[in-house]
Amino acid sequence: MMKWSRWMIGAVVAGAFLLGPAALAQGPQATGADAEMASAYRTIALSLAAAFAVGVSILGAGYAVARIGSAAIGAVTEKPELLPRAILFVALGEGLAVLGFAFAMMLLQKI
Repeated sequence: MMKWSRWMIGAVVAGAFLLGPAALAQGPQATGADAEMASAYRTIALSLAAAFAVGVSILGAGYAVARIGSAAIGAVTEKPELLPRAILFVALGEGLAVLGFAFAMMLLQKI
């Protein structure tokens, strides 16, 4: 249990680090070099946030499919009529990666 709490703390810290510059870049309008620097920081922060969203969602989907897939194969070997339900659960785990990709595309549209 302790390992997951460290992961959660790390995710919160990484999220604050990645999204902090984007929030700062949307502050008062600056002129000249300050505006260019704010735009560059915003672009970098949004790109890193999109990469983080895709990476974490794919890792989560891989973990889910590994756990659900092995259990589904075990269940199907004992009861073959459970195959459609097993495929459904594996597809739900894989949907996590698709949602992460969609979220990343929405973030990249803001650049």
